[in-house]
Amino acid sequence: MTTPVTPVLREMRWWDIDSVLELEKDLFPEDAWSRGMFWSELAHSRGPEATRRFVVAEEGGRIVGYAGLASAGELADVQTIAVARDHWGTGLGATLLTELLRAATAFECAEVMLECRIDNIRAQKLYERFGFEAIGFRRGYYQPGNVDALVMRLTDPSTSVRGTEING
Repeated sequence: MTTPVTPVLREMRWWDIDSVLELEKDLFPEDAWSRGMFWSELAHSRGPEATRRFVVAEEGGRIVGYAGLASAGELADVQTIAVARDHWGTGLGATLLTELLRAATAFECAEVMLECRIDNIRAQKLYERFGFEAIGFRRGYYQPGNVDALVMRLTDPSTSVRGTEING
């Protein structure tokens, strides 16, 4: 019997973009990010002036998830979280979100915002478990499908990080 391999989180680098794009297109076919969008975010994720934190979850040489956060002053924005379909329900999404909230705390952000597709109940439940609250909508936010976004906010991300179990 083989021991299951636990995904390991690490900083996303430019050479991960092709694998991330494959997952992106599978999970978000209508509104997938482009290569240029990832390049742009990664350009702001290194060095003393970094305002981004992007990570990948790797298992056996395969990227099975990724997540990204942007910060500006006291406000952070969860830009993306994705988990390969064969890893849904494993806690990987919570692990990725925990890492983003740690980054928001390190960036000294007092609030974390995010937009979530109105039809993505699985993601909404994850965010609610971490203390995010719905505060509004953005009509037609996800294009070209013209799908509304639920806007959610978490105040004091450091409290949410301290209260969660980490899976790896």
